[in-house]
Amino acid sequence: MGTIPNHIAFIMDGNRRYAKKHNLWADDAAGHKAGFLALASMLKYCYELGIKCASIYALSIDNFKRRPNEVQYVMDLMLEKIQGLLKEESIVQKYGARVYFRGNMTLLTEPIRVAAEKAMVATANNTGMMLFICVAYTSTDEIVHAIQESCNNKWVGIQEANGSKARNQAIRDVEYQIEEKAIIKLRDIEKHMYMDVAPDPDILIRTSGEHRLSNFQLWQTTYCLLYSPAVLWPEIGLRHLVRAVLDFPQHRSYLEKKKEQA
Repeated sequence: MGTIPNHIAFIMDGNRRYAKKHNLWADDAAGHKAGFLALASMLKYCYELGIKCASIYALSIDNFKRRPNEVQYVMDLMLEKIQGLLKEESIVQKYGARVYFRGNMTLLTEPIRVAAEKAMVATANNTGMMLFICVAYTSTDEIVHAIQESCNNKWVGIQEANGSKARNQAIRDVEYQIEEKAIIKLRDIEKHMYMDVAPDPDILIRTSGEHRLSNFQLWQTTYCLLYSPAVLWPEIGLRHLVRAVLDFPQHRSYLEKKKEQA
């Protein structure tokens, strides 16, 4: 099959349209339930193909603007599925996936935060693959968070350097330390990103034929292959994943070259 991508990111677009297409509006969560089944299949296929990392855009901060009853259904379903990750028969346990929840977790309910933390602890020793579940997430929020944390750390460093100055260390040395500590570098921001421990995606798959990133991993997908099958998310299948994987080697050298030039 050629070179296998290390990390595939998924934007799961089309759950609501799938429900409408199949006249499932009586159940507000029907599309999302079908979407979860599709996700389970994709994770299975990723594992079988040897893909070591997958990330999913499970809940955008913007999704909180939807109808309150739909948001509540999604929250309830999320709690149910997160708790399900702890069961021995879950796909996460079956394939030895280590789970990471990433996003502004303070926006979620306490039961979901607690369940997410338990799932991360329970899978911490799994080595089969990594699964990043992005909830209450947008790239804008991620970048702002990283900059705020970097500024806070720099401020602490400046205060420590000022303390050294007060203890009569060489003025020139202390002023140099302060200047160095005040500079925010690329690595300072990247280590505070929500996706800090994840490798950058090699492929981003967004269903429904949409060619938009919708504020998902904007920082990480600069040198990433985009694939947009026309199917709705619950309709995605193995053939769509295999096509993306087969296309990857043709673009890999170019993308890596552009990344090295940056």
